[in-house]
Amino acid sequence: MIKDVYRYGFQPNVPLEEVEASLLLALLATESLHGEAQVRLDAAHFLDVDQRACVIEAGTPVGRDINRLFVGFLRREFGEDAFTVERVDSVPQPEPQEVCA
Repeated sequence: MIKDVYRYGFQPNVPLEEVEASLLLALLATESLHGEAQVRLDAAHFLDVDQRACVIEAGTPVGRDINRLFVGFLRREFGEDAFTVERVDSVPQPEPQEVCA
């Protein structure tokens, strides 16, 4: 399945703790627009500390607003050259695993 997804990559000098704080701020701001319950349902995101990357789905109005706010916060706090953002056509899905009962 193809989803609207954005992948953010961060330069080595960008503190990931502050990136995480910017992501949380974007989530809180989105709650003000759409409500807490809708954000819980539609806010799919993942911060990969080892890869210095963040992935946020944008297939819903909630996801699009999170992306808009997040990129705005990043630009203002770290500057244009501190990160990259690219649209990803698909996200690898985990392979199903057999469950033994």
